[in-house]
Formats: sequence, structure tokens, C-alpha cells
Amino acid sequence: MEAFKSPKKPAPREKPEGGPVSVTIPASPFMQKLGYGTGVNVYLMKRSPRGLSRSPWAVKKVNSQCNKSQQSIYQQRLNEEAKILKNLQHPNIVGYRAFTEANDGSMCLAMEYGGEKSLCYLLEERQEKKLGPFPAATIFKVALSMARGLKYLHNDKKLLHGDIKSSNVVVKGDFETVKICDVGMSLPLDENMTVSDPELCYVGTEPWKPKEALEDNGVITDKADIFAFGLTLWEMMTLSVPHLNLDDDLEDEGLSLELVGEELLLLEALFTLHSVVFAVRGLLSASFSFLIAHEELISDGN
Repeated sequence: MEAFKSPKKPAPREKPEGGPVSVTIPASPFMQKLGYGTGVNVYLMKRSPRGLSRSPWAVKKVNSQCNKSQQSIYQQRLNEEAKILKNLQHPNIVGYRAFTEANDGSMCLAMEYGGEKSLCYLLEERQEKKLGPFPAATIFKVALSMARGLKYLHNDKKLLHGDIKSSNVVVKGDFETVKICDVGMSLPLDENMTVSDPELCYVGTEPWKPKEALEDNGVITDKADIFAFGLTLWEMMTLSVPHLNLDDDLEDEGLSLELVGEELLLLEALFTLHSVVFAVRGLLSASFSFLIAHEELISDGN
């Protein structure tokens, strides 16, 4: 009689290189909606199967309410964003997790859950509660985190983010972590930190666009991001959208009178830095390095 032999386990199927990762994405109604953008919605996907504790993901999906033509355009943008994000790894940039197909056949970009709220949401919340500008220490923390993320994109990855604004910054808790998100509009930078490919177009968002992006033949460089970076910090000081009814907002809310003491000093320092960056070509990364290198000194001063 032959000895009993345990059946062999089938060899694991090899996953094809490239292509979407096999992850089950719940239907949209079963996920909490975190926010939305042009043609897309972002949902919170909780991942704790069989009692296991896993960190949640943020899932970006094309809005099903868009017509077929629009869906095709937005899906292509999502494909490009997935390719870019997959090659990025930095603590101040929302991380890539998977690019996979949902039950409805649409492709979804699963990302690190970077925070409960966007900076834009916190700005609006603070304005509604009439709390005035953010404290200088908080503004500096956001400035430092964004500077680190942008320095990585510009210097290490030779990428222009292309759409820096408060709604593309996510915050966890009481500003415990601050991360840049939405790299779908990113553009490659050449050795001169310039977007030199004539086929590429800077999109951005109107109130945060630099002057050169509004000109027909404007030359787009890494400085386009630093301009929007400065305006994002300006939002935290004024609780206003850049370039929209500025005089009326300041007069109505009295925000100009509230920018006193440490906030005013920080405002002066940041805009001095901003002026230097735009006046001298090539000082962008040096300015970021200065901000990062002097973190402890400036924090002690606050």
C-alpha cells in the first residue's frame, strides 16, 4: 500500500508585470466621499477585513455623471496621474497604493490617505467661525512641509507640480502631517528647470496662476510652483482666495488689521523670500533649502 501523500498546493500564479493591481474597490455608495475635483470624486476606502487593522486608502474615481466624451478625457488624466504618482515617494507627498479596475469597469487610483481634511476646507471652516488668520507657527509648519515636497519634485524628480493651491494640500489631525496631493497636472522640467516641450501646456487654476502662465508665449519654469506656494500661504493669512475681491474681503472682515505681531513678521519674511526667488534665476531650491535648514531657528523664534 502506497504511503499517503498530501496533495501539492498549486503554484501561485505570477502576476503580470505592469497593469492594474488586483484590489477590490467597493462601489461608490459604500464609501465615504472625501471631496471632488474636475471630473473626479475622491472616496475613503476602509481596509480592515476579518478584524485586521489596516490603514485606509483614498480612492479617486472618474465622476460617473460626466458624459462619455468627458469620462474618456478624465480617465486618461487619471491614467497619467497614476504613472507619475507611482514613481514618487516622499513623506510630504501623498503616496501611491494601487491602480485598479472597479466593479463598474472604470479604473481607480488608490492612494495613501493623507489626512482628514484639505487645507482649503480648514480655511473655509476658520473663516466661517471668524477665527482670523492661522497662527504663525501653523503657517510655518505648512510652509516647511510644502517646501520639502516641492524641493523633492523639482530637484529629485524634475517635475513641476502644476496646480499648487490649498485644495491640493491635505492635513492630518492638528497639522500633524501636511502632504501635497493631485499630481495629475505635473509637467517635466528640463536641466534649466523649464517646461521646454512645446506640446505640453500648463493648466493650473486661475487665481493661483503666475503671470507667465497668463501670457500667450510665457515661459513656464519651476517658479510657477513657488508663486502658487506663496499664494497658498497667503490664503492662510487672509482666509481669502487670491485675486478675488481682495479689497472688499479685507475691508469686510478686517483681516488686514488682524495681521499683527508674529503673523505680520512671518508675512514679511515669506514675501521677502518670494521676491528673492523671482528676482534671481535658480534660487528656488536654495530658498527651499534655507527654509528647511533654519527650521529649528525659526521655530524657536515663534
